[in-house]
Amino acid sequence: MNMGHRVALIQYDIAWQDVKKNLATLECMMQSVEADTFVLSEMFQTGFATDPREVAESMSGCTLEWMRRMAQSKDAAIVGSVAIIDEAGAYRNRMLFVKPSGKVEYYDKRHLFSIGGEAQFFDRGASRRVVEWRGVRYLLQICYDLRFAVWSRQRGDYDVAIYSALWPAPRRDVWQLLLRARAVENQCYVVGVNRTGSEPQLSYAGDTALIDPYGRAVVELGEEERVEVVELDMSRLEAFRDKFPVGRDADNFVITE
Repeated sequence: MNMGHRVALIQYDIAWQDVKKNLATLECMMQSVEADTFVLSEMFQTGFATDPREVAESMSGCTLEWMRRMAQSKDAAIVGSVAIIDEAGAYRNRMLFVKPSGKVEYYDKRHLFSIGGEAQFFDRGASRRVVEWRGVRYLLQICYDLRFAVWSRQRGDYDVAIYSALWPAPRRDVWQLLLRARAVENQCYVVGVNRTGSEPQLSYAGDTALIDPYGRAVVELGEEERVEVVELDMSRLEAFRDKFPVGRDADNFVITE
């Protein structure tokens, strides 16, 4: 495994549905930062658009083009979710994992926030996605997925769970608690990236964090707009799993539709 893998957590105030401004802001924030992986929030270029008809892009749209350019420029992976209209005309809340080579791997959000209307327009994903990058295996997850522990159960197949989110301020205690729970129960690092600021219907408190396998915060960003780079100690993770292999006592199960 890679012993010096650096992850950049980017937290900022998203300008409501202003793609050009948001991408320019992010590019400025990333300019002097060096990392192996840059993690952005859910719908990082628009804000939480439960009705995607005016903002959804295709897989050849400007946002993915920007992610490819930034990945190549930074020699790093760029990760975040975007409202996508797929080839069949279905809307997806899709997490894109873009590598410097231009290769794109993606995960479609499984658990749609029906309470907020997300399920009215979006189709949910059917499968998990683990992406390997520079010796680290990432599980891709989006926001509301955090509440569903079975979906993220670690079966020896990943090292870091990424949750790109737009998690409202009134439920910030739940966010902080569940990030820690997912880290402890799966013996993994958890990266949770949220936004700060507000949009027409919601306000956000940030609370972007990286949690270690013991459930302790390596870094927490509070409510400020900022970028924080954390180096993952993969040898420590491996040693912990070898010394305390709780996964071998886990229940077997099958996820069905």
